[in-house]
Amino acid sequence: MASSETVPAAGQRARGLAPFLRSQMRNIAPFLTLIFLSGFFAFASPSFATLDNLGNILTQVSVTGIIAVGLTFVILCAEIDLSIASIANVTGIAVAYFTLQESYVNIANVPLPGVAAILLSILLCALLGLVNALGLTVIGIPSFIMTLAMMQIAAGISALLVRGQIAYKVPDLIATLGSGSIGGIPWIVVVAAVMLLGGHLVLTYTRFGRYVYMVGGNREAAEYSGLNVKLILGAVMVISAVCSGIGGMLGVAHFGSAQQNEFDTYLLDSIAAVVVGGTSLFGGRGGIGNTIVGLFVLGVLNNGLDHVNIDSFLKILIRGLILLAALIINVYAQRLREKAAE
Repeated sequence: MASSETVPAAGQRARGLAPFLRSQMRNIAPFLTLIFLSGFFAFASPSFATLDNLGNILTQVSVTGIIAVGLTFVILCAEIDLSIASIANVTGIAVAYFTLQESYVNIANVPLPGVAAILLSILLCALLGLVNALGLTVIGIPSFIMTLAMMQIAAGISALLVRGQIAYKVPDLIATLGSGSIGGIPWIVVVAAVMLLGGHLVLTYTRFGRYVYMVGGNREAAEYSGLNVKLILGAVMVISAVCSGIGGMLGVAHFGSAQQNEFDTYLLDSIAAVVVGGTSLFGGRGGIGNTIVGLFVLGVLNNGLDHVNIDSFLKILIRGLILLAALIINVYAQRLREKAAE
């Protein structure tokens, strides 16, 4: 008697578990990918699974992580920002442009006190983000096109500032945060962790964070509820630009130079971190926790491939395939959610 009742109960639990797994596929798949990659590279290379190498991975993903914080806000609103890498680059160049360079640097720059150089650079990236915001919310240009134009504008400003030259000096504070360390931990890792934590707290525990999810989840319903959707969209575009600018300034200090096209690869890396981690391209699902998982997936993948001495061109292909897989899961999970809502 007891056994005959147990079988249907187990079947009901299994049937109840299946919808849960399908609904959480976007979150589960990146985590399983991270476990698989970590196990594979630890088995393939003895030098991979060490504390020193973990520190290398954290340092390698720090700039991407800082930029990805702002991009997470944008994608949660079902928008995109293609200008993040160019804004990072122009802000990094700007902070060097406003810093006194060595005599051998052939750039006609404007040296200012360190604090002024930092504030002006942050103001620059905020203004560029504001232009994106106005183009999106006031003029009505789709974010893809608006930020594509801004990508070219920011690249043009970078070219005008350095004119093909390379600058090296940045304010002392930026140099410390970008290339210094505290207790053996690089400051850039600390800054990335603080910004990721801050982004998580804002999205999870503040009214603004709830509004971001509302706008991304159902923009029409958000408007009917009285929410100023345009203000939220404009705010996330500015946040994205400022995060990119901070990443650019610290990245210049970390790399030791400011030059054109220095951050070009960070566009794909940042988008991949957010999407691979499981944040929905359709908005309203995901968050900073997903971005952190995505950062580790990319960091482990890039670092691990270096440890097994794989062909650098094959490395690019593998990264592209993993991004494609994440996009397929993203779209498939959205279809399952829409089907369940019918």
